[in-house]
Amino acid sequence: MEYSVRTLHSDDVDLLREMLGVFARAFDDLDRYCANQPNAEYLKSLLASDTFIAVAGFSGRRVVGALAAYELRKFEQAVSEIYLYDLAVEESHRRKGVATAMIEKLKQVAVGRSASVIYVQADYGDEPAIALYTKLGSREEVMHFDIEV
Repeated sequence: MEYSVRTLHSDDVDLLREMLGVFARAFDDLDRYCANQPNAEYLKSLLASDTFIAVAGFSGRRVVGALAAYELRKFEQAVSEIYLYDLAVEESHRRKGVATAMIEKLKQVAVGRSASVIYVQADYGDEPAIALYTKLGSREEVMHFDIEV
């Protein structure tokens, strides 16, 4: 089976909605990703922004992979970092290079934006994600904190 990947643009709202479905199924979280989706104007604005990056993986014309990232411009130097926020591939298409291809596309975007690094967080016990990210980068032991607002 052949796969392709591409970044989404402001006119790709329907594809972003398909990506939300991929996330919902992969993370078994229909409520978070599908129950209260923003309206089309919000999603179009998000896709047009210079801080949000969406990469879709396709099998033919069907979205089977989804990657969402954010560009964080630094204040101490004139560079940015890319935070890979979410990455998912439909179960039947996993371990076939879709995730790696989406990350490679994100790396191209990062180079174009003069980003110094792409970073990602993985949960303990998520062995497939840990193996993928270990293959592609270096691992750091860090602590993550959520501060309620």
